[in-house]
Amino acid sequence: MRKWGPLTAVCLGTFMLLLDVTIVIVALPDIAGSLGASLSELQWVIDIYALALAALLLGAGAAADVTGRRRVYVAGTVLFALASLACGLATGPVMLIAVRGLQGVGGAAMFATTLSLLGASYQGRDRSVALGVWGAVSGAAAAIGPVLGGVLTQALDWRWIFLVNLPVSAAAVWMTVRYVPRTGGRGGQRVDWAGTAAFALFAGALTLAVVRADSVGWASTTTLSTLTVAVLALVAFVVVERRAAHPLLDLRLLRRPSFAAVMVGALAFNAAAFGVLPYTSIWLQTLMGMSPVRGGLVVLPLAVASFVVAAIGGRLLHGASPRLVIGGGLVLIGGGALAQSVLAADSGWAVLVPGFVLVGIGVGLLSPALAGAALASVPARNAGMAGGAVNTFRQLGYALGVAAFGTVVTSRMADSLRAVTGDARSAREAAHALAGGGADALRGRLPDEALHAAFAAGLDGAALAAGATGILAGLAVLLFLKPVRQPEGGTPGEQDKEQAAAGAR
Repeated sequence: MRKWGPLTAVCLGTFMLLLDVTIVIVALPDIAGSLGASLSELQWVIDIYALALAALLLGAGAAADVTGRRRVYVAGTVLFALASLACGLATGPVMLIAVRGLQGVGGAAMFATTLSLLGASYQGRDRSVALGVWGAVSGAAAAIGPVLGGVLTQALDWRWIFLVNLPVSAAAVWMTVRYVPRTGGRGGQRVDWAGTAAFALFAGALTLAVVRADSVGWASTTTLSTLTVAVLALVAFVVVERRAAHPLLDLRLLRRPSFAAVMVGALAFNAAAFGVLPYTSIWLQTLMGMSPVRGGLVVLPLAVASFVVAAIGGRLLHGASPRLVIGGGLVLIGGGALAQSVLAADSGWAVLVPGFVLVGIGVGLLSPALAGAALASVPARNAGMAGGAVNTFRQLGYALGVAAFGTVVTSRMADSLRAVTGDARSAREAAHALAGGGADALRGRLPDEALHAAFAAGLDGAALAAGATGILAGLAVLLFLKPVRQPEGGTPGEQDKEQAAAGAR
């Protein structure tokens, strides 16, 4: 147990924090009914957590380098547990969104240290095994979230999707203190708080603009102003990083085609694989009449396929070309999303299963491969930065995917409903209510067939967008991710030793 104790401790925390990315999906209708949340508020319940992860991962990783990785991991787990308790006690949507953001802060501190803790604990083939298990856990956590969320919501209450984190957090802290070696910090290094703030402002403003664009218009003053803030924040981030003595992200790494390709793959991965699932879950429960458990079980083929492929692929694909694994995985995810764009007004849930299986296979391939490719595409001294960057881009992709595909869903719904309502404004209001789980309130005003047709049109449009995202990103990876012959920083054996030494600092 002592040999694999660090892996168990890290995987416990990873499973829990990534589970919370998607576990709320099946509970959205119950949350809307219990707290009176609107569609935009439901989107923020999902997005604020992923956004906090994306915005703070790099800063949390830098803080871990300064103060010690184990210390930051434990502190993040404790904060995550306290925020989960607050989520379970939330009395309104605004409070839930706020404490979900705090939960994301704790999750960022945990997630930022996972790869570096594993890199410092294992070398050689053991590291490949550890990354394979970690990848399987990562992929399965996000995929199984809707299933577990449905069970907890139906058997107990939606609040238990957060309260269940408390015993898991306690176990993760105990395992970490017992089995993960204590690591010191680098006393002479300072955290790049200016870069952290600039990146957080960029990610938040960009996501806010996309979430609100459908209701206020893409060309509106509000949307354009928010996008301008995002651009200025990104420019500020670039300026700060170029001048910082210890940058969050060495921008020179983006000049490496392989590193840039891995980041593109990470950004598209979570968006294409999981960005449409929240709206699919609302469709299953509010229009198809499924319980939270049945709605979650519909996604089970995705979860099973991802776990099996990641667990087996970590061993069988050891030494395989990351270009083929990552590029092929993204194409499979894109193809799986396209296979889901076949809904009609009278379609049942079974037509989605082949697409879910394809997406699950792609997720299983990508989860371990992305982590390994990120570490291999940079010098060993930048391993922690690369691990933080790939996880940052994954979560930012998910936040943007939920926001962007939500815009597609409501836009296509409004187009479908316009013929029934008679005017664009009423159609848009009905679309937002329908996408937010308000089908029951609309049934007295609009024909049931029209609601089914509108939701099917919305989901088909979002699935097409997700499919295009996955396939285009996969082609980019196949074109630009080059084989890693001899990364800077020494031979692979020397890199293992250097990375392990860095993790012990």
